[in-house]
Amino acid sequence: MSGLSTPDPTMPGASPSLSGSAPALPVGAAGAGASQGGPSAAPAGASPSGEALEFFNGTGGFARDGREYVCCLHEGSATPAPWINVLANPGFGCQVSTTGSGYVWSGNSRDNQLTAWSNDAVADPPGEAFYILDEATGRIVSPTASVLRDAGSYTARHGFGYSRFEHHAGGLNCALLQFVPLEDPVRISRLVLHNPGATARTLSVIAYAEPVMGTSRAASAPMLYTGQDPETGALFARNPWAEGGAQRVMFSDLAGAQTSWTGNRTEILGPGGRVAEPRGLGTGLGLSGNTGAGRDPCLALLQPVVLAPGETVTLTHLLGECPDAQSAAALITRLRATDPDTLLAEVEAHWERLLGAVQVTTPDRAFDIMVNGWLLYQTLACRITARSGFYQASGAYGFRDQLQDGMALSLACPALTRAHLLRAAGRQFPEGDVQHWWLPATGRGVRSRISDDCVWLGHAVAEYVATSGDSAVLDEQVAFLEGPPVAPEEADAFFLPGVSAAQASVYEHCALGLDRALSLLGPQGLPLMGAGDWNDGMNRVGIGGRGESVWLGWLLLRTLDAFAPLADAREPARAGRWRAAADTLRDAVEECAWDGAWYRRATFDDGTWLGADGPGPCRIDSIAQSWAVLSGRADPARAAAAMVSFDAQLVRREAGLALLFTPPFDGGAPDPGYIAAYPPGLRENGGQYTHAAAWAVLAWAGLGEGDRAAELFALLNPISHARTPEQAARYRTEPYVMAADIYSEPPHTGRGGWTWYTGSAAWMQRAAVEGILGITREGDHVRVAPCLPRAWPECGVTLRVEGTAIAIRILRGSPCGSTLDARPMAAHAPLLVPLDGAQHTLTITLPPADRA
Repeated sequence: MSGLSTPDPTMPGASPSLSGSAPALPVGAAGAGASQGGPSAAPAGASPSGEALEFFNGTGGFARDGREYVCCLHEGSATPAPWINVLANPGFGCQVSTTGSGYVWSGNSRDNQLTAWSNDAVADPPGEAFYILDEATGRIVSPTASVLRDAGSYTARHGFGYSRFEHHAGGLNCALLQFVPLEDPVRISRLVLHNPGATARTLSVIAYAEPVMGTSRAASAPMLYTGQDPETGALFARNPWAEGGAQRVMFSDLAGAQTSWTGNRTEILGPGGRVAEPRGLGTGLGLSGNTGAGRDPCLALLQPVVLAPGETVTLTHLLGECPDAQSAAALITRLRATDPDTLLAEVEAHWERLLGAVQVTTPDRAFDIMVNGWLLYQTLACRITARSGFYQASGAYGFRDQLQDGMALSLACPALTRAHLLRAAGRQFPEGDVQHWWLPATGRGVRSRISDDCVWLGHAVAEYVATSGDSAVLDEQVAFLEGPPVAPEEADAFFLPGVSAAQASVYEHCALGLDRALSLLGPQGLPLMGAGDWNDGMNRVGIGGRGESVWLGWLLLRTLDAFAPLADAREPARAGRWRAAADTLRDAVEECAWDGAWYRRATFDDGTWLGADGPGPCRIDSIAQSWAVLSGRADPARAAAAMVSFDAQLVRREAGLALLFTPPFDGGAPDPGYIAAYPPGLRENGGQYTHAAAWAVLAWAGLGEGDRAAELFALLNPISHARTPEQAARYRTEPYVMAADIYSEPPHTGRGGWTWYTGSAAWMQRAAVEGILGITREGDHVRVAPCLPRAWPECGVTLRVEGTAIAIRILRGSPCGSTLDARPMAAHAPLLVPLDGAQHTLTITLPPADRA
């Protein structure tokens, strides 16, 4: 990618972006559809404004080389569900939908909401607004569609680190840009008003927010009190009853340009009013200055604006929170003296650096758009940083969740992965089990009998050491937690653990987890299911302590094989025990879990098989097949046959789905757990669970099946689910980020479920880069072993890794071979490119499609 391009972000038609892309390459004929893994050019489309958008579906499409998703709301149209963006730094963030609704948080996206998280996919109610009052006519307009919507068109642009909105109403051109700086606990909004008419306009602009400062406005509003800061003139709110934050100050400021204010919500909304339709505002009134305790609280500031004909004015609004009034005043003062464009440029540079680590140009344009930004942006902005989406405001770390997310960062940001490995190791008890999830501010969390948690730390650490070459992480000392074990009659326990004085190396933390997993084997020698494995919803399959998990056997095998070499020099005897245990486990899986055409999934406590051929539910389960391949330990012929069964029984091409298992649970015994509480075909209960489907892409690539890997990736790609107005209406959710699940049963077949906050984004990134393109980091080298579909005549990749720039060109032709910096490479040798701070060019010629 080339350098940054930063046009004026305040004017309509100009928006911040990340510029540049991988070198343009021929994309071949456009006849083969993406569903077959062939070339997929982006269909041309024009928005109502005439802007050309890629993959335009009647509501939205991609702009700025795929780095911006543009939604066009006109004549009362709306997205089928809220289509949002997540803007966050490690301590602060917000969500914003195409209508301008959303919420803001500080510190923790669940526990300290500054404005309310709604989770209302129908109404998507706003908790804040910008009102533009014409003092001559009394008309009020807003730049976003969530407030005082009129018959005009609204444009919303979601980009990497920013969202912006454009609207023409009441004779004004309005443009609103919102972003969160890299470090400061504040959201910056820049509102641009342009008067295209021949008459001067006298306006009052009101920035309005309904503070929460907790988890629920209904609970916290009676406790809040508001007031003006005498030093800055900003409006403050406090919640003296907030847990761990009685001195914290939420602030709202119009860069000091406010002339009146109020902390009384009724003054703005009036009798029977609401944020979307205020009834209390009138001309010539200003705001009363009414603040204090005992009110229905709000933060409302008014700035008068006079616009001459043809004039443009920019207003800047700050909404944030600080630990106390003094630090809030200092931050406000500093930000008033800082050009927001400078802060925006820092945000752009941050995302350009991270997302620019891998850039691809392939015949599948939808593949390129997701891999060149949106998958990694979803992973970093939402899953790792915000830990919040429209459908869940979590704020918590899931023990295995962010460990898996971090494995997708080996090229873009391995330092972030390392930091989380240490964080996760610190959530382990001396017995080897861990907190299944925890809230970082307090440390409270759940100690559970979920069976796979204790394996993932060793898995992720081994992966990190292999990719980064940083074996020093194994010697980092990390403390244990201490607390009561889960009672025998319980599946889990939520409490605040202590931090033990005892410490151990990261290596030992991993080893304890693996030893624990090996100590919990069932009657057939397979790992116990416990209160659920990766599929939490199967929480009663093995709750009695005898049910076993085939899938966990595969994961444990993969992890033991990867981690044992790290023990060879430290504890050769322990490494030997692990290898012997792995061989025994492998034999047990092959002996009892093969069902003739696929691998079974698990046993109930009574020995009944789940995932076995027969008339009952869950006859075949996806992850037992994909991980047979990913483990590297399954019988090769069986593993290949298992994936053929996966394709035949779980992939529904006509619906664009790859199911987790089939048939769904629909009552009856034995009871698998809360998974059966979902209606058939929803979420884990027989729908598409995209996290698992991404594993199948990697499995196909592991078998060398490039056609099937690319086809399945294209089927899972959210762009494929919303190419037309009809498809978008059925799918409902955002076409630019991964959905955790897609429903599979009528009348909801093809409907997207939970988006943004899903681990499927990280695994899809790995499936594309490591699986299909075959690019992995190995310490101070990058290895390239592509597994391309035959329909791709060529593709290009640019890598920027720790100061090394690598241009990769892969094409089909004769003779086969490869060159590095124009020098032939040895035939049949691994294709390794050094990470030495230089520039390199790797060219790979694969056999023609008819010989591949």
